[in-house]
Amino acid sequence: MRRRPARPVLTGALLTATLVVGLAGCSGGPGRPTTTRPTGAAATSPSPADAGPTSGVAPSRRFGVGVRELAFNRGGNRPLPVTVWYPAPGSAGGTPTSEAPVAAGRFPVVLFSHGLTGRPEDYRALLVRWVAAGFVVAAPTYPHTSRGTRGGVQVLDVVNQPADASYVLTALLALADRSGDLFRGHLDPDRVAAAGHSAGGVTTIGLFTAGRDARLDAGIVLAGTALGVGTAFAGTAAPQLFVHGALDQVVSYRAGKAAYDRVPWPKAMLTLPDGDHGQALLGRDQRALAVVAGTTVEFLRWTLYGDPRAKRRLPEQAVRGGLATLDDHL
Repeated sequence: MRRRPARPVLTGALLTATLVVGLAGCSGGPGRPTTTRPTGAAATSPSPADAGPTSGVAPSRRFGVGVRELAFNRGGNRPLPVTVWYPAPGSAGGTPTSEAPVAAGRFPVVLFSHGLTGRPEDYRALLVRWVAAGFVVAAPTYPHTSRGTRGGVQVLDVVNQPADASYVLTALLALADRSGDLFRGHLDPDRVAAAGHSAGGVTTIGLFTAGRDARLDAGIVLAGTALGVGTAFAGTAAPQLFVHGALDQVVSYRAGKAAYDRVPWPKAMLTLPDGDHGQALLGRDQRALAVVAGTTVEFLRWTLYGDPRAKRRLPEQAVRGGLATLDDHL
């Protein structure tokens, strides 16, 4: 049985100060869903033995990219427009085509959370590479931490975003069973991961701690920290991949490593010794982007498709070109 996730607890002025300092400057379809708010897993003691994915085979081909805009809303003041990139026919990894047909098959889903003052399109260079490898990527624009939000960015609202993310996941997966919908029959609810950058990394960690979403099989934390959501990882073990630049001046490498060290499950941390807070993720450093994309793709192939070959390839991708190191406990 599932219980509602515990709400993160605010700790007054101290939390306000740490979140503002730690997260400032993070990032350089219509219709409301009829689904209910999702529930989380009971907080049980995690066991690494529960984490091994079943043997499978990830797609060897690369897909074209379709894109679709959806409009969800978790209450009157929490509109959640969502950009969804998905595998489609056409040139492999080419320019996304709006409302393109979905490629044949049922695909794993990755929920992606942007950084403070960011928006989903900021990360397109990375996310379309995941899509070309055979994953649906859904990226909400959060109502109070995105660029251009009314009333200005509200840093503390980050702690409400794990619940937003779970809501978006529920609403999206419901489309797989909706007659006549573009995604009908194409989304696999049993193969789901969460990923996010900076404040989105906080959101992602929250989905495995205070707001544990039992549907998630894996997580990717990009330049993230556990500020505000804690490190009480709960529920069934879910492998985690952390990516962090050693020269990050927004979220310190030490803060990211501290959260990584508390993960009790299979895990790995990709460190870019010359990396900052997001040049590779935003596509401004093409060589570093290739390393981050290659490593995260192999991680998703292993955790969501259960492909053991991808797990073996992952360390090679991580050290390609000598740009990064990998602490591997997967």
